[in-house]
Amino acid sequence: MKSVSIVTVNFNQPQVTEDLLKSLDEVNTYPDLEIIVVDNGSKVNPVPEWQRRYKDVKFIRSELNTGFAGGNNIGIREASGEYLFLINNDTEVTAELIGTLVQTMEANPKIGIISPKIHYFDHPGMLQYTGYTPMNYYTARNASIGQFEEDKGQYDALSGVTGYAHGAAMMIKREALEKAGGMAENYFLYYEELDWCERIRKAGYEVHVDLSALIYHKESVSVGKRTALKEYFMNRNRILFIRKNASGLTFFIFCCYFFAAVVPRNLIHYVRNNEFSFVPVFLKAITWHFTNKADSNNLGFPLTR
Repeated sequence: MKSVSIVTVNFNQPQVTEDLLKSLDEVNTYPDLEIIVVDNGSKVNPVPEWQRRYKDVKFIRSELNTGFAGGNNIGIREASGEYLFLINNDTEVTAELIGTLVQTMEANPKIGIISPKIHYFDHPGMLQYTGYTPMNYYTARNASIGQFEEDKGQYDALSGVTGYAHGAAMMIKREALEKAGGMAENYFLYYEELDWCERIRKAGYEVHVDLSALIYHKESVSVGKRTALKEYFMNRNRILFIRKNASGLTFFIFCCYFFAAVVPRNLIHYVRNNEFSFVPVFLKAITWHFTNKADSNNLGFPLTR
């Protein structure tokens, strides 16, 4: 039986993380697990209390918020499993989830990274993810297949190669990790798992989805509140992803599209919705690319706990 390291990151959500730990303890049936929880600079450090309560879990405290990629990379460096399963702390597992993914990866050595089917936790039976469409590198657009639809098994035949793994639940083979490296931390939030999948493919592996495995995700079905932080990183990283992964000519065409279509559309949207504070944030996300290299660790945005 292959050893699996679970890696999850907590940021100011101790109860949500505890619910996941309970799910792994009471629901999961896969026996050979190492569980690693990284606290990513939460305002109140939960690690000492957790260490008293959960003797079989490894807890790591980062004093700084290192973002989605940084937090997961901290856990990855401490993981010993032959497979690493990175799951959001706001997920809950199903009994056969981990065993099914391991079995699928064992049966196909070409798989470097794989995600399960994802349902919304608060709407059981509603799909969030059954795979991703390929990226359109000229517009930086792709889609989560089946999102918001009732799961009637209509996409189950799509198990196999997919556009990208989903950041909420990704199992990676150690061999693929060692060849591709960890996630790029200068994304901080958004697009980092897509970039990771591109590097895993370039390392010679395939990206898969297994729709016979299921996990529940507590992410809201509603769009949720837009913030300056989200607006900045969504736009900055959309450009960064294409800049890093497309050819020079493709990146030039994308820039033409972005400045001709996206910039005026977004600015009009901000004005119409009285979101004037987002205008300098959006412009800052764009101008970051004029003053920073693609691998720069300068995030260009002030972070608070």
